[in-house]
Amino acid sequence: MSCELCPRHCAVDRSVSPGFCGCSDTMRIARIGLHRYEEPCISGIGGSGAVFFSGCNLRCVFCQNKVLQTGKLGQDFSPEALADALLELQRIGAENINLVTPTPHTNGICRALDLAKSNGLSLPIVYNTNGYLSVDTVDKLSNYVDIWLPDFKYHDQRLADRFSSAPRYFETALAAIGRMLEHGGQLVLDETGRAKKGVLIRHLVLPGCVFDTRDVLSAIADHFGTDTYLSLMHQFTPQPDGKAPLNRRLTKREYDSAVEACLSLGFTRVYIQEEQSATFAYTPDFSDEVNVQA
Repeated sequence: MSCELCPRHCAVDRSVSPGFCGCSDTMRIARIGLHRYEEPCISGIGGSGAVFFSGCNLRCVFCQNKVLQTGKLGQDFSPEALADALLELQRIGAENINLVTPTPHTNGICRALDLAKSNGLSLPIVYNTNGYLSVDTVDKLSNYVDIWLPDFKYHDQRLADRFSSAPRYFETALAAIGRMLEHGGQLVLDETGRAKKGVLIRHLVLPGCVFDTRDVLSAIADHFGTDTYLSLMHQFTPQPDGKAPLNRRLTKREYDSAVEACLSLGFTRVYIQEEQSATFAYTPDFSDEVNVQA
């Protein structure tokens, strides 16, 4: 069966050979456990029940989870095994099920969610994505996902090519997020501030690229409105082999400029990060041996 889950349209039979994402037709997972470092409305008090999938359809040079990009790290999971793990996350107090970089594994995830829900899974499902997925895939997931958590990384295609090897990134993310909003609407919080359903858009501010942040924010305002919930992330952490401008941390002036641009456009529902967020200390430990971790 040819794979058409993302805009690369590899059309490979992943039972025979992996696609660009490095994934076969079997789900590979590198960590399952409670994760307390998402936005407050996602982590809540108990922590988000995060499932970190191995493999990715982007090649972001700055990715904090870079070890997962090739799809090799981790352990293979059947839909039945993943369903059991999701139920265990619910049992130990997860606020939601947080599927991280899930697009290459969409088919297996849908089967696992069907099984888990038939056995009592009732937590909101979070689709934590890089924003590089097809509208058809968003439609396929619309009956499964409660909370859409997409990145909107770039407006400038030169940056998308240089930093993520992502053809037509802006147009793709714009269309995908637009469809997410059609299905889920703006983010809805309960009386305790926990996310229940809807869309929260993330944007990572990159050093030397605040001009592009302004363009991304303007596009969100123009296409989706300033009622949109945003997470303006300060957590860029340079890799040891990083090249300019990504070989340094974001300056206070750069991040403040991004926040000012956000507020000047009229956004009021914005999560702001502190400077200390920029550290590898918040990157989970990944392993080839995967057990549900509290």
